[in-house]
This record gives sequence, C-alpha cells and structure tokens, in this order.
Amino acid sequence: MSEMVQGAAGARGPGEAVGALDSRDPATPRHRLFLALGPLVLLALLVFALLKLGPLGVFRDTFPPIEELTIERVTLPKPGELVVHVVNGGPEAVTVAQVLVDDASWLHYIDGDRTLGRLARRTIRIPYPWVEGEPHVVRLVTSTGLTFDTTIDVATTTPSADARYLTTFALLGVYVGVIPVFLGLLWFPALRTASRRWLDFFLALTVGLLIFLGVDAFAEALETATRVPGAFQGLGLVLLGVLGTPLALAAIGHRGRARREASSPFHVALLIAIGIGLHNLGEGLAIGAAYSTGAIALGTFLIIGFLLHNTTEGLGILAPIAKEQPSIGRLAMLGAIAGVPTVLGAWIGAFTYSPLWTTLFFAIGAGAIVQVVWELIKLFARRSEGGLTAPLNVAGLMAGLLIMYLTGLLVPA
Repeated sequence: MSEMVQGAAGARGPGEAVGALDSRDPATPRHRLFLALGPLVLLALLVFALLKLGPLGVFRDTFPPIEELTIERVTLPKPGELVVHVVNGGPEAVTVAQVLVDDASWLHYIDGDRTLGRLARRTIRIPYPWVEGEPHVVRLVTSTGLTFDTTIDVATTTPSADARYLTTFALLGVYVGVIPVFLGLLWFPALRTASRRWLDFFLALTVGLLIFLGVDAFAEALETATRVPGAFQGLGLVLLGVLGTPLALAAIGHRGRARREASSPFHVALLIAIGIGLHNLGEGLAIGAAYSTGAIALGTFLIIGFLLHNTTEGLGILAPIAKEQPSIGRLAMLGAIAGVPTVLGAWIGAFTYSPLWTTLFFAIGAGAIVQVVWELIKLFARRSEGGLTAPLNVAGLMAGLLIMYLTGLLVPA
C-alpha cells in the first residue's frame, strides 16, 4: 500500500514536463542570492560595454561637450573677499579657466582641481574690493569658452555663525514662528465654550488654512527646484517630498498603536503641528536668506507678513482638541513643534542656504500638510453630519482660505 501511495505521489500529471524544476523545493541562501544579483550583474556589464565599446566615442568626436555649472551661492565673509560656491550638475567634466568680476579678469584660488567631474563641488575665493551696498557680477569662464554668471544684488558682509548672529536669527525665528503660534493657542478657553457645530466650523477653517499653506509650500518647492543643479533633479526632489512624507507619516501613525488611537483628536493635533512646523521651516529659510544677502526691507516685510500669517496656526492646532483635557505641557509641546522649526530655518537660510535643501524642505512641508488634511477629512467623516460639505463647514473652509490670502498680501512675492 505504501508503495502505491509513493507511486501516486511521484506520478506526474499530463501537463507536467519531465525534468521540470519543482518550485516547492527550498533553495539555499546562496542560490537565492545568486538569483537576486544575477540580473544586476548582467545589467552592469551591459552599461560597461556601452560606455567602453559602444558608439559614444563617435558622438564625442562630432559634437562639443555639454557643460553645466551651477553657482549655488556667493558669500562675502569679509571686506575685500568674495567666495563662490559652485557645483557641476551636468553630464560632462568642466574646467574653470577664468574668473571675471564686473567684466574684469581677476585673481582667484580654487580649493582643488580646476576640473570638476559630475556632481563635484568647488569653492572659489576671489580677493576683490567689493563696495558695500552696490551690485557686482561674477562670471565663470570654462575651457571651452562657455560662461556662467551670477549677480550680487546688494553687497554686504555675509553673517558668520558666531554667537551674535546665531542669537539674532534665533530671535527672528522666535518672533515670526514661536510667539504667533503660542498667541493662537490662547484661543483655547474660547474654543472650549463653543458648541459642537461651531467647533466643526473652526475645524473646517483649519482645513482651509492648511490647504493654503500646502499649496504655498508646493509652489515654493517648484520655484526653487528650477535653481537646483540638473544632476540632482529638482522635480524628483519635489516628488520625493510631496509623496514620500505623507506615506512615511501614515506608516509612523499606524506603527505600534491601534487604528482608533492613531486617529485620536490629540494625534490629529500633533500631525497638524508637524505639518505647520515643516512649513514654518521654509518661512525661516526665506527670512534668513533675505537678511544674509542684505535685503533688509524684504526681510522686514516677510517678518510682518508671516507674523500675521502664523497667529491663526495656533487656532488650527486647537480645533481637534477643543473638547479634550490637554495639559499645559502638551499644549506647549504642540506649540513648540509648530513654531521652533522657524528658528532652525532662519539659521539654515542665513548660514548655509542651498537650493537643493530648500526645495526638499518645502516639498516635505507640502507632503506633511497633505497627510494632515487627509486625517482631518477622515475626522469629519466620523464626527460631523454631512462631513466637510455641510454648509457651515464649507463656510469655515472658505474662511480659512480667505484669511490666509488676506494676510498673505503682506508677504512680498
């Protein structure tokens, strides 16, 4: 009987090929590793063959090289000196042959080889008697004769990361981001006395505020992406930030907690504070960059506009938890999460401004706000009859958009 069972088990169906590999056989770890890496090795060999043996040499001899240099920043650390930060974002190596300042060839020093490979960075120091408050033009000339220019609109000494300037920009961040958010939190006693219907109105107003902030951050990300060196793919950074951030926040929200707790009012308020904080990081970048480049009037208008802009953000944080019993410590934590990033942004913008990081920060801020708005929409679906489309809630959403638009008129474009 056992032989018959074995024979039946070993018999092949009519559609099975003799000698076919049994997919149920366990593979050894070494075998699995070979199966995973095999296609990658073949792909690497294919790319190597194209670069070394393919027809690229014919095209190189026929067409001139494509050169691309990006001047990320020009700093003026002290009187009589310019420092140019440059990166090669193109496909070809670029050799810096000459440096001109205000149409005059000038002595300069490069911290490395004159030839920049792909993604390579160099710092060019130029002893030049720049004049306080006047514009200057810096031009880099490559070995092929191509030129890459940048203009210093207002020549002024670039702030250095010492105690004085660190404190100054920290105070600017506190004034613009921290104080307005905490002022908004003072509406908590008033919100606690509001009816459920009006609480939903203020929650819808929060949605309007966040949608405006999200679109604003997304537009800023697209604008700064145009100044990112081509090799770093500015639009790709925007995509990573806008799509990756809400997915990451959603994953963190579900990790180690039940779905009910992850959607609690305090969790929604925390997400709102995170989204606002990431947006305020971008505001701090704008303020720090304005003051560090000598645009004092622009920086002042930014401070006034953002100050009014951000006072309403505290109200947005409070709306989901108005009927809860949060401690003063929790409210202070939410306010700090929303406001303190402005200080960090002011430091980054003043001392190490980079279009690449600025684009990524704005994109992350926009992505975080997408996740927050989604959580608020789900909250409305559970607690409000008619959801976000109820007449009073629609009025609240439109009021939030209108408030941000009107206060935004004070922020120069």
